[in-house]
Amino acid sequence: MSEHHVVVIGGGFGGLQLVNGLKGAGVKITLIDRRNHHLFQPLLYQVATTILSTSEIAWPIRHLYADRPDVTVLLGEVNGVDVKAKTVSLRSGMMLNYDTLVLATGATHAYFGHDEWEPVAPGLKTLEDATTIRRRVLLAFERAEVESDPAARDAFLTFSIVGAGPTGCELAGIIAELAHFTLPKEFRNIDTRKTRVVLIEAGPRVLPAFAEELSAYAQKALEKLGVEVLTGTPVTRCTADGVTVGENFIPSRTIVWAAGVQASHAARWLGVPADRAGRTIVEKDLTAPGLPDVFVIGDTASVIQENGKPVPGIAPAAKQQGGYVAKVIRARVAGKPVPGPFKYWHQGSLATIGKSAAIIDFGRFKLKGWLAWWIWGLAHIYFLIGTRSRFTVAWNWFWIYMSGQHSARLITQRETMRDDG
Repeated sequence: MSEHHVVVIGGGFGGLQLVNGLKGAGVKITLIDRRNHHLFQPLLYQVATTILSTSEIAWPIRHLYADRPDVTVLLGEVNGVDVKAKTVSLRSGMMLNYDTLVLATGATHAYFGHDEWEPVAPGLKTLEDATTIRRRVLLAFERAEVESDPAARDAFLTFSIVGAGPTGCELAGIIAELAHFTLPKEFRNIDTRKTRVVLIEAGPRVLPAFAEELSAYAQKALEKLGVEVLTGTPVTRCTADGVTVGENFIPSRTIVWAAGVQASHAARWLGVPADRAGRTIVEKDLTAPGLPDVFVIGDTASVIQENGKPVPGIAPAAKQQGGYVAKVIRARVAGKPVPGPFKYWHQGSLATIGKSAAIIDFGRFKLKGWLAWWIWGLAHIYFLIGTRSRFTVAWNWFWIYMSGQHSARLITQRETMRDDG
């Protein structure tokens, strides 16, 4: 009898937790990802805002499983699944048979029907996104320094962030700190302290997933840093020259999109129902409807809790789902009773605003301010992979906290469309 073959698509938090949970289970695992690295997405915005370098929050997947002969890692892009033949096809033409399939393919940014906005308003989901945004932010100051027209200079010094969830608030806070505290001494023709950072939220308040009191604190902390917070009006247009909020145009040469997500094509591959964001609507054991050998986890799965609320698309949720599915597969292979339905344990919501303020919501227990910031930092350092990453990230944060200087302010690559005009 051949070894049970588990094919895992996606090397994010859910996929890796699953593979780790199957260690010693006596199964053969093939892990497929479009990129060769696992990315610690919660700190991706810090690469975009010159605090961390790419190597500090990403690790080669092959290296992580170099000592696991049961795991084969493939760099490739999946373009289809045949659930009847139980095969996965890659864009390269390669075909893989599976006994159990796990889709952990994540999500990307959504523009609510306006995909034409993406070139001028990049989202933040990959290392490429982060380095693109970092380059645009730094180049905006450089362009302003040599711009003689006051209106054009002001447009270069206006940064618009669309969406006031954790990513949007974190980006806005750090860009404001960069402009107001780190850069003023380095430029001669412009005063970077006159930079406008505009945070735009269609809903009534920033950080809507948090308690109202924490949301109000976050907005005050952002405004204290000089961020202009616009709520209650959606963005209606994005161009290379600026963003339109409702009917008001804001000249802005740098726009960052942090407003929504769209799941991968997993539901379409499987031919099963999906929600409005494209997430596969799964059963209580995280299998796809009518497909007991196919699991869907993480940001590409719509999981409803017993209280009727959806499981949030955050890293701890994906890790819990990956760990749960690993237990189910182990039990099936061993011929033992499988665990009961998946139950999500919410470990709390965290967000940071600048270098010394954060909010934490554990339900009954809520915390804000500098102590919350330290707890936020320790929690993120703990979940990084490897001692070296933990040390370098901790050192970077300590250096910035003490000196105010960001260490990753390098402009790399070229971007003709925006950089030259």
